[in-house]
Amino acid sequence: MKKTILVTVLFIFRLSPVFCQTNYWQQQVNYNIDVTLNDTANTLDGYVKMDYYNNSPDTLLIIWIHAWPNAYKNDRTAFSDQLLQNGRTDFYFSSEDKRGYINRLDFKVNGMVAQLQDHPEHQDIFKLVLPQPLLPHSKIKIETPFHVKLPHNFSRGGHVEQAYQITQWYPKPAVYDQKGWHPMPYLDQGEFYSEFGDYEVQITLPSNYVVAATGEMVNETTAPVINTKLVVKRDLATPRKHPPFFKTKIVENNTIQSAVNTKTIVYKQSSVHDFAWFADKSFIVKTDTLQLPSGNIIKVSAYFQPQQSAYWKNSLQYIKKAVVTRSNYLGEYPYKTVTAIEAEMGFNGGMEYPAITSISPVKSSAVLESVIEHEVGHNWNYGILATNERTHPWMDEGINTYYDNRYYSSGSNIVKAGDEKKKYSFIESRMPDDDEKFIAANLYATQKDQPIETASQDFNEINYNTIAYYKTGQWMKLLEDNVGKAMFDSCMHEYYRRWQFKHPYPEDLKKVIEEVSGKNMDVAFNLLNKKGALPEKPIKKDIKFASFFSFKNTDQHHYIFAAPAIGANFYDKLMLGILIHNYTLPAEKFQFVFSPLYATGSKQLNGLGRLSYQFYNGTNGQNTELSLSGETFSGNAFTDSALNKKALRFSKMVPSIKYTFGKKNALSTINKFMQWKTFFIREQGLLFSRDTILQQDNITYPTAGRYLNQLRFVLTNSRILYPYKTELLTEQGEGFARLAFTGNYYFNYIKSGGMNVRLFAGKFFYLGDKTFLKQFETDAYHLNMSGPKGYEDYTYSNYFAGRNEFEGFASQQIMNRDGFFKVRTDLLSSKIGKTDNWLIAANFTTDIPKSINILQVLPVKIPLKAFLDVGTYAESWQKNAATGRFIYDAGLQLSFFKDVVQVYIPLLYSKVYRDYFKSTITEKRFLKNISFSIDIQNFRLKKILPQIVF
Repeated sequence: MKKTILVTVLFIFRLSPVFCQTNYWQQQVNYNIDVTLNDTANTLDGYVKMDYYNNSPDTLLIIWIHAWPNAYKNDRTAFSDQLLQNGRTDFYFSSEDKRGYINRLDFKVNGMVAQLQDHPEHQDIFKLVLPQPLLPHSKIKIETPFHVKLPHNFSRGGHVEQAYQITQWYPKPAVYDQKGWHPMPYLDQGEFYSEFGDYEVQITLPSNYVVAATGEMVNETTAPVINTKLVVKRDLATPRKHPPFFKTKIVENNTIQSAVNTKTIVYKQSSVHDFAWFADKSFIVKTDTLQLPSGNIIKVSAYFQPQQSAYWKNSLQYIKKAVVTRSNYLGEYPYKTVTAIEAEMGFNGGMEYPAITSISPVKSSAVLESVIEHEVGHNWNYGILATNERTHPWMDEGINTYYDNRYYSSGSNIVKAGDEKKKYSFIESRMPDDDEKFIAANLYATQKDQPIETASQDFNEINYNTIAYYKTGQWMKLLEDNVGKAMFDSCMHEYYRRWQFKHPYPEDLKKVIEEVSGKNMDVAFNLLNKKGALPEKPIKKDIKFASFFSFKNTDQHHYIFAAPAIGANFYDKLMLGILIHNYTLPAEKFQFVFSPLYATGSKQLNGLGRLSYQFYNGTNGQNTELSLSGETFSGNAFTDSALNKKALRFSKMVPSIKYTFGKKNALSTINKFMQWKTFFIREQGLLFSRDTILQQDNITYPTAGRYLNQLRFVLTNSRILYPYKTELLTEQGEGFARLAFTGNYYFNYIKSGGMNVRLFAGKFFYLGDKTFLKQFETDAYHLNMSGPKGYEDYTYSNYFAGRNEFEGFASQQIMNRDGFFKVRTDLLSSKIGKTDNWLIAANFTTDIPKSINILQVLPVKIPLKAFLDVGTYAESWQKNAATGRFIYDAGLQLSFFKDVVQVYIPLLYSKVYRDYFKSTITEKRFLKNISFSIDIQNFRLKKILPQIVF
């Protein structure tokens, strides 16, 4: 009787105009689904019957149908495109057996065959053409068989081996409301919008599966065992494909074998807009009941794997507390069941469905409580208050986050801080206490945020996770402060009372708050469409000294950091000093770094420093940076006949202005900047002279100055698939100019790795007449086919261990510039491929598959690559040229320290190089031909601090 009364009350609340806006209406779809799981083929075979109620004032000729399993059909779906947009390639490169689809659809409407038409853009949406018009306030019966191949769980639903997460799995009509039809493709980032209805679902599957589902289980029957002799054995998994030099190892799979007989379970649930179910043979189940103030008794259940038992031991308490607190905050929970299950979903966190939520494996009880509390809370904001999550994600995620904050700030959480003791590492102790607040502050500071009122598909990933959740939670707190907590709770209670089991929009929430509070909410709701931080009382920052770095409380302190510094080169030897800086996040407008270093070899004070000021010129991230940098070190050394060693110093000062272009589209992966630098460089040299009076030789070390103007335009597309970078560089110095183009394009391979293609084209110009003296003086600026040496690094922008060495290991260092061949002809007075005219080169670098990578036998995995360089230059096209028109080299490449150090082993090269090696390098030719580069510019803080998202 209680059940009947409750259902009747819910139906009245859903349809009664007393609690709706004037002329409000909504459609209703009741479902009866019969489905069978085939856990060998990982498929579903089902039949769905729908009663579609047209409560609108409109006559319908078509109904849009969501067939969301087709999102996994191929790599040309909106789902696949969005995963790439957000940096994931796992689905794009997945094999056919891991993909999914829905087919065998054969729709009938009131017994008549109905035509199904493709959506013009999306494979997971169909148009159902009704055989007869559906008049206002009428209903039709829609039915169809369907077959689903379940994908590997890339996103929320599918299967992981024989653990099944059956979500968004059946054909269902799109919502038709006062704003029209809402057909939408399945997306990983962006949730759903569906019609309310009553569900009866019959599930058939092998009898030893444990099933959790939306609603109440009303019946379960088990078929008899046909073969009474059941053989239980361990299946042997497919052996891993090892390289031939490994011993093949057979791995046993201890997966529980499926029963030979089946069972059929029937679930029912009224007044919901979706149905999800989960099946696993190894679930541990905990159940209890919870009585709410109205007398409604809820069955509370938790399903989890044995490996997670320690974290899930108090899971029922977490679920109960979530139900009780949300009932107090908004309104009482109306259903008879509430369930949380552990499931691998392709991401960390959880996913909500009516009366049931799935949660990825966790690493602590505190995390489990936070995810359960949030996901159970979605039964209100999403489940009962069924907003359009795709268009207005803040209305479920953000409002739900606000109540998460209420839950913890009120002390409702069961796992308290300190219950789970954790030792923080050096880096973790310097991370922010509130990650969401930290990320939001960085987005605001760099103008990379988006308004709260942004559709899910229009958010970039970081903004979706920050703005739709965190910032909306803060905005809700702003509303609370505006009207007072007690009044705000009254507003939200009324919002729940009016709009439960309906589809409210932002204007409906605004209207309720204004009517209940008596306040105009225009200013507050206008903030939904604005970028930047929400209004708050400014905090005056103090100056705080700290060691190394810190991202803690950067909204309260101007940090000044100090840390030990160390350096080394061939001439200064070991250098010890201190690093003083104010680099943190969000970045200060004025930044500085200084590092004085004492050189133990040259006995000199060296160092470097940089000052910069950055200001934003618009609203989309365009900014200008003014900077001044400088450094001084030893770049060479000379030992005289008396064995006195003199370090020869260099110094530079570099003023710069850099303009970074803004993005018109927050989803764009393209970054562009233009930068002007002027290098003022002073270098100490050698001067030999003869004193004719004293008849003695003199050695002096005069210092000469030079300048270089440099203009760069750089465009980078950091998309995950086929990223590229282009740079146009113009340089001008005394008597010359250089123009160079460098392009890099990366081709991803299907399984892992890829090939990088680098193209270079350069032209050298003499300003004025070309003379032998000018040729000599500009030698370092000429174009090189080989990677330039240290003395050719004319801006001192690359780190060289031995910048002017021509013997020993230090002499084998090159830099990534110009033609970037890996072979060197250092001992020639005119290096092969060096030109003061034009040069073109192409460099190919490819990852070598692990299956044939001989270095995989080592305990430390070292990436192995192969390279090929091909180039031509002006002199090779002249008559009687010393080389062929095209020259090449090829070999193997080893990468260390996240690609900061690269070692190149040339194995094949043009005849002109072979002849040079034979005539010049007579000993240890193989070792002496090895080159290496130290590309400190490839260092990215995020590689060692993955917690940082900027």
